[in-house]
Amino acid sequence: MIIKTKKNISGNEITDPQVFRDRRKLIKALLALTTAGSGIGSVFAASDYAEPGRLAHNGLANNLVLTPKGLIQNYTNYYEFSFNKQDATKLAQKLPIDPWSVEISGEVEKGGVFNLEDILSGQTLQEYIYRFRCVEAWSMVIPWMGFPLGGLLKRAQPLSTAKFVKFTSVYLPEIMPNQKNDAMLDWPYVEGLRIDEAMHPLTLLAVGVYGDTLPKQNGAPLRLVVPWKYGFKSIKAIVKIELLKRAPITSWSGFAPKDYGFYANVNPSVPHSRWSQYSERVLGSGFFTPRRETELFNGYGEQVAGLYKHMDLHHFF
Repeated sequence: MIIKTKKNISGNEITDPQVFRDRRKLIKALLALTTAGSGIGSVFAASDYAEPGRLAHNGLANNLVLTPKGLIQNYTNYYEFSFNKQDATKLAQKLPIDPWSVEISGEVEKGGVFNLEDILSGQTLQEYIYRFRCVEAWSMVIPWMGFPLGGLLKRAQPLSTAKFVKFTSVYLPEIMPNQKNDAMLDWPYVEGLRIDEAMHPLTLLAVGVYGDTLPKQNGAPLRLVVPWKYGFKSIKAIVKIELLKRAPITSWSGFAPKDYGFYANVNPSVPHSRWSQYSERVLGSGFFTPRRETELFNGYGEQVAGLYKHMDLHHFF
């Protein structure tokens, strides 16, 4: 995963106050500064290094090609709107995302409701190029723009009793047809992580992709990205973050716990009840390209396997 750092910002590059008051313009300005300030090299988490445009994991640069921007933006699962990926892209444009706020509560010293611009004011946006593996056995390589979730959680000062983090998506049944119809899942969408998973430096809150603001169908304005887990863990349009003593019941684990468990770590040896997870279709790679063999933890085992060293991974989806 590439993390592009930015250089020092000169005085004439400081965001104008009027831009700061406009959330979308603020994000665009921050993304522009991050992209413009990137050095020739790219810094990798876990002390990995490679050239821009190459993906590294497990200490290796693998010459993987970024998924085309248009494909990332038009091949999405957003079940609040539709079970069809293309229809979800169109319907998501109705989602109002300005202004936006996030409530942080539970086992913390400093909870509250925070405007998005206040959340961003304390963060440095960077580019992270991650594999994205869907439970449907397809994958992408995505250049996210965002910041580690752990930095935001530290600002809230978690109590020692905080063992889990619960995330909740926006609930707007008047514009989200499947929420209005109570289709499939219990709404709003809920996901969760252990506190150590949430604090891991690979776990992101993303606000952009491909150097631009995050499209609505991709989870704008704020979404979770956990690269070693199946994609349904990376919840979109977050409005609430709660730190809890006990594990929350998440949307998919409540619906079908055998196939969509709480941990949801990418594990090719644990099949879905209807298909194998042994391999994946790399979107954008060409019709005649062979399927890729799926890696344990989506290839991030060197960084995250220690989180699960006392668990039997064959019994945790």
